[in-house]
Amino acid sequence: MLVNTDFSVQVSVTPDKYEWSSSPQQGVQRVMLDRVGAEKGRATSIVRFEEGSGFPHHSHPGGEEILVLDGVFSESGKSYSSGWYLRNPPDSSHSPSSDCGATIFVKLWQMAGKKQPCVRINIKDKSNWYFSEGRDTCPLYKDDSENVLIERLAANVSLFKEPVVGAEVLVLEGSL
Repeated sequence: MLVNTDFSVQVSVTPDKYEWSSSPQQGVQRVMLDRVGAEKGRATSIVRFEEGSGFPHHSHPGGEEILVLDGVFSESGKSYSSGWYLRNPPDSSHSPSSDCGATIFVKLWQMAGKKQPCVRINIKDKSNWYFSEGRDTCPLYKDDSENVLIERLAANVSLFKEPVVGAEVLVLEGSL
């Protein structure tokens, strides 16, 4: 399946344009923001778990990133409420589910194959943030090829401080 695969073209998907589709698991729906390949291909999605739904234990050879947007998301015996960022490195595995329902932003197969840490950051914890140049920043992960962060920008502050070759932006609140 191919969805928004030309990364040289700017694409905007707003909530009023979401097209929810069923996943292979009962009670789990998703909005595909980009997808390159079949069910286990590179993908960026918003995924909604109904109460008591989940996936069986499975692996992520290309890694996985999750931002819990709403509800409580669980994996392998641990639960994360709205505001948690999870980074599962390549070759990790888990059993994702939600007892009370959850909505997550998820990215699959987008990590380089090198060894990476497992990351868990609560973006609601103020100690994870710093303020500089009109923006609050919560760093999530950074290496030579990737910089993942959450930012709160003051009005009229440019999103990027310098030119970028490419970027993926998820707007959680406000407008861009």
